[in-house]
Amino acid sequence: MDELVEISEFKSSPELRARLFEYGIRKTFDAGAVILGEHAHIRSIPIVIRGSIRVIRTEPDGREILLYYIRAGESCIMSFLGGIHNETSKVRAEVEEEAEILFLPVSKVTLFIREYPQWLDYIFRLYHKRFEELLEVINAIAFKKVDERLLALLRKKSELSDSMVILGTHEQLANELGTARVVVSRLLKQLEDAGKVKLGRNKILLK
Repeated sequence: MDELVEISEFKSSPELRARLFEYGIRKTFDAGAVILGEHAHIRSIPIVIRGSIRVIRTEPDGREILLYYIRAGESCIMSFLGGIHNETSKVRAEVEEEAEILFLPVSKVTLFIREYPQWLDYIFRLYHKRFEELLEVINAIAFKKVDERLLALLRKKSELSDSMVILGTHEQLANELGTARVVVSRLLKQLEDAGKVKLGRNKILLK
């Protein structure tokens, strides 16, 4: 129960924190596991205790784009909104690195909103953060070149894992950027020639 104590809203309300763990279900997932699929009914809200999750939007033609990451102590605002309004999910949530997640039933989400102002503060803070991150995604797509977006993505992955070595394939990076694998492979080779990365088999060393 001490895992979420550093979250400001939960630190100020030990009772809220206790009830989260009382009603929530803890599960551990390996990297790559899908915890929420697009068009799935939202029965519970994930709160990440350890690890990280990437949230992806898929277009009808199969193209994908990375929207944001959910880190330890955070949750998915899209799940909050969809669950409260009884809507199906519009995104896919995949585990970036091994994660431990607390799943809170949707019925308790609305109950806690009425009983704990700290819970509402937590939701609003997440909403504000995700809104800013989505603005960054729009700005990057509209105004930045793909090589700039690729390097920014590698740096974000490095920050999440606290490692200069990024594991994954060129195909995975391409999917997250919403571009083609051949484009990512070409740009990675250019970054390697520029001395910014070193390429290996299914891994990239960020210099």
